[in-house]
Amino acid sequence: MNHKTTRLALPKGRMQSGVLELLTAAGVRVDLGERRYRPVISVPGFGAKLLKPQNVVEMLHAGSRDLGFAGADWVAELNGSLVELLDTGLDPVRVVAAAPTRVARAGLHAAGRRLTVASEYARLSSRWIGDRGLDATLVRSYGATEVFPPEDADVIVDNTATGATLEANGLEIVDELMTSSTRLYANPRALEDPRHRERIDDLVVVLQSVVEARQRVMLEVNVAAARLDDLVAVLPCMRKPTVSRLHGEEGYAIRVAVPREALPGLIPSVKARGGTDLVVTTPGQIVA
Repeated sequence: MNHKTTRLALPKGRMQSGVLELLTAAGVRVDLGERRYRPVISVPGFGAKLLKPQNVVEMLHAGSRDLGFAGADWVAELNGSLVELLDTGLDPVRVVAAAPTRVARAGLHAAGRRLTVASEYARLSSRWIGDRGLDATLVRSYGATEVFPPEDADVIVDNTATGATLEANGLEIVDELMTSSTRLYANPRALEDPRHRERIDDLVVVLQSVVEARQRVMLEVNVAAARLDDLVAVLPCMRKPTVSRLHGEEGYAIRVAVPREALPGLIPSVKARGGTDLVVTTPGQIVA
């Protein structure tokens, strides 16, 4: 590779706002300006371009982009030979097979005829049809797949975040093909170039720090010396908690980053073990 700029692909559409917010939280400014397809990024050595998520995968695979954000579902669908660097956790969806209630409850093998499966995911759907041993014809859809049944398809394969759209169209989930989210991928050849590898690794570190911080909160609590060990034992810290002696008292202050989802059970447990003066704050970035 002889190009000097590390070429970053940013996604258009529903994924764009989450990715831009992630970059901003990491201190990376993205100026869309008037030329919205070629934004200016504040990190030296990077050049950015906005592409549809499917095109991000294709351009990474072709080597015209070195680094890019894309959904894991489209990487699997397009069979891109890419290296996953970071799962941002953004835009979580499931790729599922769904059918009208009558078909779903009778079972896909009970139709007594050849099924029609509609999907944007041609490769994933074909593999699923083969894995399930279904007698089916695949019809490629181009958006709004949920409206195909019952007149134009017996089953669909589509992505869903909550299942609400499927339910609103009278469809029931009959199988799950995979889970997906927005992830950061690299072309393998870009990682072989020391110049690109250093820039990419540095960017991943700062983005990972934001992803980690979003999953955790900072818990600060005071405890009497006699109950210190008992309290520390229930704290789900990253490594070990920070413990310092309280001024003029026989007690300690504890500071620890804990999983956000643990708070509902953790706070009562901390209180029961003598914890007082609890303060919970949200960190901006955490580097392990």
